Amino acid sequence: MALDRYSYPFTAIVGQDEMKLALVLNAINPTIGGVLIRGEKGTGKSTAVRALARLLPDQKVVEGCHFGCHPDDPEDWCLDCRERAAAGELPEATRRMRVVELPINASEDRVVGTIDLEAALKEGSRRFEPGVLAEANRNILYVDEVNLLDDHIVDVLLDAAAMGVNTVEREGVSVSHPARFILVGTMNPEEGELRPQLLDRFGLCFDVEGIRDLDQRVAIVEKRAVWEDDPNLFYQQHAESEQAVKSQIAEAIATFPEVTLPRQILRLIAQIS
Repeated sequence: MALDRYSYPFTAIVGQDEMKLALVLNAINPTIGGVLIRGEKGTGKSTAVRALARLLPDQKVVEGCHFGCHPDDPEDWCLDCRERAAAGELPEATRRMRVVELPINASEDRVVGTIDLEAALKEGSRRFEPGVLAEANRNILYVDEVNLLDDHIVDVLLDAAAMGVNTVEREGVSVSHPARFILVGTMNPEEGELRPQLLDRFGLCFDVEGIRDLDQRVAIVEKRAVWEDDPNLFYQQHAESEQAVKSQIAEAIATFPEVTLPRQILRLIAQIS
C-alpha cells in the first residue's frame, strides 16, 4: 500500500481523545458548523486532521465535475452537471475524501474562484475558474493558523460552511456552486487570538494541551520511530483498529438522518446554550 507523508494512522495518535472525537463528530454531521482546535505546536492537531480523511467513506461523484457533485443529488448539482444531465451524459465515478488545505496567504479570488468577465461581456458565457471552496466541496477544508488569516477570508469560509453554497458576484455576473465541507481550523493562541465574532461561529471549539504523562510521551516517541522506519508496516499494525473506526463512522453517517431527539434532550440543549 502506497502511503504519503501525511498518512499517520488516526488510531495510532496517543491520547487527545476529545480532539479526535470532535473531528469524528464533524465528519458524521458537518452541519455542526466546523471545529476549531486551539493548542501549542506538537499536540497532534495537523496529524489528526490529515489522518481523518482515510477513515471516511468513499464517495460517488460525477466524473469530471470540478465540484465533485453527487450524481444522485440533483438539488446540489452545479450548472455544468445540470446541463450534462439534461443531455443524458452524467458518468459516475468513485473517489476518496481528501483534505484540502487553505494557504495562509490565499487571496479572496483564490478562495472563492474567479469569473472571466471578458467572456461574460463579449460572449455572454459564464466562465468560472474554481477556487479552494470548489475543491473542498464534499471534502475536508483544513485551515491551519486560522487566527492569522484575514478576517474577511475567515468570514467567507464560515458563510460558505453555514449556507453550503459559494456565490461569486463580479460586475453584475453571478456564479454559484455547492460548497458543503467539513471545516476544521487550528491555531496556536501564542501567535494571536481569533476575533470573538469569528470564534462564536465555529460549532465546536476546544483547547488541546501537550501530553504530560511520561508513559504516553514515551509511547509517542516509540510509535513515531517505528512509523518513520517503516510506514507500511506501522500502518498494517493499526489496520484493524483503523477499519473498526472507519466502519463506525460509516454506520453513523448512514443512520444519522434517522436519529430523533427526545424532548428532555432538547430542553437540556436549550438550557446549556
